[in-house]
Amino acid sequence: MHPMQQRGFFETLLMVGAPLALATLEVFHPHPGDVFKLPLGIWLAVHYSQIVLFPLAGIAVVLIVRGVRGVAAGLARIAAFIFAVTFVAFDTAAGVVTGILVQAAQNSGAPEAWRPAVMAVWTHPIIGGAPGSAPVLAVAGSIAWSVALVMTAVVLRRARQSWIATLLLIGSAFALSIFKTHAWPGGPLSFGALGFAAAWLRWGSASASAAPAT
Repeated sequence: MHPMQQRGFFETLLMVGAPLALATLEVFHPHPGDVFKLPLGIWLAVHYSQIVLFPLAGIAVVLIVRGVRGVAAGLARIAAFIFAVTFVAFDTAAGVVTGILVQAAQNSGAPEAWRPAVMAVWTHPIIGGAPGSAPVLAVAGSIAWSVALVMTAVVLRRARQSWIATLLLIGSAFALSIFKTHAWPGGPLSFGALGFAAAWLRWGSASASAAPAT
């Protein structure tokens, strides 16, 4: 493969493949009720994978605005970075650490003895993930994601890019905040919309412009 083709392939893999892979993964993200009754195999597999895929979703945003100057593009890059940092930190604590503690509790034969330690992490106001709570890292990450995607949509409109891609980015911007979860439906809708927007920018716009006029 020619170096330029190889570069294009990897960029497409990041822009389209990473968000769509994350969206697919989030379909299987368990909805936590009692943290001691989680399906730990799925829970840990999802959260270990998210540690890689959250930053890649941020990189996908950066690639969409690559080479563009201006306030909107700069804010998109900064916000995408903040999203990646905060969501990886949040997900590591609320997801991986909580899962490991619960797993150890269940293997100990006296799980209730572990409950205070587990709940100290699970209900923590900064890193916790308990349903109904609003941990600082998750809220900051969701806001950063909204800013990144809205600013990316602004960049597209200023460049007179596709309305379809723009609307998908707007949908991606607010799904996490509206549904207050990166499990279904917030995560799949948000990251899926980004993946489809990137795919449209890669292939849909070109196909539309190449179509003969009627």
